[in-house]
Amino acid sequence: MAVEITADNLSEVTATGLTLVDFWADWCGPCHMLEPVLEELEEDFDGQVEFASLDVEEQQDLAQEYNVMSIPTLILFKDGVAKEKITGYKPKKALSQYLAQKVQENS
Repeated sequence: MAVEITADNLSEVTATGLTLVDFWADWCGPCHMLEPVLEELEEDFDGQVEFASLDVEEQQDLAQEYNVMSIPTLILFKDGVAKEKITGYKPKKALSQYLAQKVQENS
């Protein structure tokens, strides 16, 4: 299950390896569509990519810090540094291919 991100634990959760952080809100329809996709990907990439989620309503400062203008937004962190941003709903196949490429580049 994805770790819930707050200002207190962001740097710790993203510190090592690849971490995909989902910026979402409860009122966001596409965010709810993306949730089961991310759950499946979390199983598929177990041990290779950490998954985390950040509620933009509760963590507005972090959303602003990472320039999240629309949701859902996924930000890929590598060793604590935000590297890439994906905005909007993407199907599982596209995200799976993307993550597989990033895991390969990271190994």
